[in-house]
Amino acid sequence: MKTRPLGKTGIEIAPLVFGGNVFGWTVDEARSFELLDAFVDAGFNAIDTADVYSRWVSGHTGGESETIIGRWLKARPARRQQVLLFTKVGGDMGSGRSLGARWIETAVEDSLKRLATDVIDLYQSHWPDPATPHEETLRAYERLLKAGKVRAIGCSNFSAEQLEASLAAAREHGLPTYQTLQPEYNLADRASYDGPLRDLALREGLGVITYYSLASGFLSGKYRSEADLKQSARGRGVAKYLTPRGLRILDALDRVGARLGAKPAEVALAWLMQRDGVTAPIASATSIEQLKSFTKAAALVLAADDVGALDAASAL
Repeated sequence: MKTRPLGKTGIEIAPLVFGGNVFGWTVDEARSFELLDAFVDAGFNAIDTADVYSRWVSGHTGGESETIIGRWLKARPARRQQVLLFTKVGGDMGSGRSLGARWIETAVEDSLKRLATDVIDLYQSHWPDPATPHEETLRAYERLLKAGKVRAIGCSNFSAEQLEASLAAAREHGLPTYQTLQPEYNLADRASYDGPLRDLALREGLGVITYYSLASGFLSGKYRSEADLKQSARGRGVAKYLTPRGLRILDALDRVGARLGAKPAEVALAWLMQRDGVTAPIASATSIEQLKSFTKAAALVLAADDVGALDAASAL
């Protein structure tokens, strides 16, 4: 599978990243191993997770996703040379969000242990931390980079202003800059990334991996009415998309999909993969059938008319 440069990190990734939030949550360990094997065998090579996954589940404390990935790597040592591990720090592990140096230095060791590796390929600030100066956070990352515990650093959920401030702090103090960005972005949710943040990412040559790439499943076409919301636990979070604009997007996905012989989700992912300013979308799977859909999405080529139809339908 053809790879792309992840910004200026020196890392090359396939055009879709596996979202590890499902491991230990909606899929058990055995199924997680099966999915990871199939993902890599299909030619993909990057897995995104976070220390906080899946603390939201009753009885969980965080680290469940990383632990399953680490057990998979222990069971299949050769896989470590085939995959890139992306994880995040700064989510609430019980004492609030923090990007303080002391917390990062503790959290990275915990993540390395859970992931059963000696280096994290991409370490990301999960959320902005207004209480910690950018300089402090970046100095902590500088130490990790020099120690070889981290290959590259990135940020997630930063606004254009926050990212710009971090870049300015790095330049002022001679510190490493964030090289990647992980924003929420998809055909239905374009407002927070399109505009100043996307402009900044393009100008700085950042690698961009998008999360909620299928709008919590809405862009699969599975939810088209209030009655459909009862199909899964995620239905409640999808209700906000059942608007004239949302239905217009689904209609455009249906039309493009019919022409290409593809499912709505495959078209939605292909739109992201071909979008200037996006390196690769993050998507999760709970079945082998969904993984096959990832492969098809990566192979789709949208014509200019297809992209134009999708852009028009999703315009704000």
